[in-house]
Amino acid sequence: MAATATLASILTNTSLSSLVWSSTYRRTLLSPVRLVCRLASNHFWTENYQKNSNFITWDSRARSRYRSFRCQSTASSNVNSTPDSVSSNGFRRYGRLLPCPSENGPPRVEHLVVKEGGPVLDYISNSLDLPPLFVADLIHFGAVYYALVCPKPPPSATPEQIKTYKEVTAPSVLKNRASIKGKTVREAQKTYRITRADEFVEAGTYLRVHVHPKRFPRCYEIDWRSRIVAITESYVILDKPAGTSVGGTTDNIEESCATFATRALGLTSPLMTTHQIDNCTEGCVVLARTKDYCSVFHGKIREKKVKKLYLALAAAPVPVGVITHYMRPINIAPRLVSEESVDGWHLCQLEVLECKKVAWPTSMTERRYSIEDCGWPPQDFAYECKVNLLTGRTHQIRAQLAACGAPIVGDSMYLPAAVAEIVNPRLNPFRKNSKKYANETDKAQAIEEWIAQHGKEPAVAIGLQACQILWDNGEHFYEAGTPWWR
Repeated sequence: MAATATLASILTNTSLSSLVWSSTYRRTLLSPVRLVCRLASNHFWTENYQKNSNFITWDSRARSRYRSFRCQSTASSNVNSTPDSVSSNGFRRYGRLLPCPSENGPPRVEHLVVKEGGPVLDYISNSLDLPPLFVADLIHFGAVYYALVCPKPPPSATPEQIKTYKEVTAPSVLKNRASIKGKTVREAQKTYRITRADEFVEAGTYLRVHVHPKRFPRCYEIDWRSRIVAITESYVILDKPAGTSVGGTTDNIEESCATFATRALGLTSPLMTTHQIDNCTEGCVVLARTKDYCSVFHGKIREKKVKKLYLALAAAPVPVGVITHYMRPINIAPRLVSEESVDGWHLCQLEVLECKKVAWPTSMTERRYSIEDCGWPPQDFAYECKVNLLTGRTHQIRAQLAACGAPIVGDSMYLPAAVAEIVNPRLNPFRKNSKKYANETDKAQAIEEWIAQHGKEPAVAIGLQACQILWDNGEHFYEAGTPWWR
């Protein structure tokens, strides 16, 4: 494409987890983590996780009260580190979860094994030196989990961690716990949310405390009543704002669209999510008013009776027609796509119905929605595409358009990779007719290098809106309002 060649020339000359011990840990907890065990010890370990890497390094240091591990993070934080704001245990002083901070700091997740039974709030407050009201807020946010039995540590765990696990899960210990009678160890290791501050936890119970839950400050800036598109006896249609979560996150179910829409409508029963769109995407979502309709709508999605159309603001023109890729079946961002079929990869198809030239968002609009340029050269125009999503994969539109050299405006995860690929197409090991690798080790290294070209998840918005949703052959049809970039 001539446009791509021109852009390449410009760019070439321009400076450019459920259980935290499970295999999902790397994609969910990328910042400070601390494991507190029941036995007194004099060591703790520092674990360095970096986004898009597969290695872990351990560093021994001294600590007096608990056995723990912590992950260092390079993420920016609005948490001050001045002496006045830091407590004796090395962490910042805590008050309450509200008011909501304007930025997300790095996560802090604590892992405890209860020594003595009692109210969960008291145990967490005393063990972690946190104010009781702050712990109560965490429980209200859904940021505290328990399992009857401590989960198994990962292969990278130290001998001391493995020893502690064996001690608290020894058959001689477990057989004396009536709460796990009749359960397998695997069943007893399943985690559940703590829902009450006065909930009793017995000795041996495992607790996971998300001390720094992911926050959504935009929830407090939105006139939620004005975002309601329709209300029926069975469901509510919400024009979801960008920078918000539909149903909440692992560590925060309070600051969600479902919660705030429920309050805005004065409903006595909470609204329930039926499907998801990315936090950085705006547009139509269906929130069920009853469990029955939640099941009904899930059935319609499975039977492909629900159709969703999107508006995507692309940084370059996109051809009209069906675009096909294959997505790597690994539930970790960024989602990688290949132009050629790969065994075991998922088919991804979308149809571009139209693509029209529009003015690039103004600098004022970009600041309002925290839009990042990510190295894309300044342009006077963008390209608004109407997209019919034929398959529903996570990040599908974002990954596919970026793979076409037309990333979505503001997409700080996929746009940097598109820039890098335009400058050097050989970076992408999944491009059609890409370089052949001598062995699997070389290919794995190339994939890691390609992943490293991607950036972080957008802070607020990208140029993507779920503009229409319809089902039952159009009997139910709803549209979102004007997208933020117009």
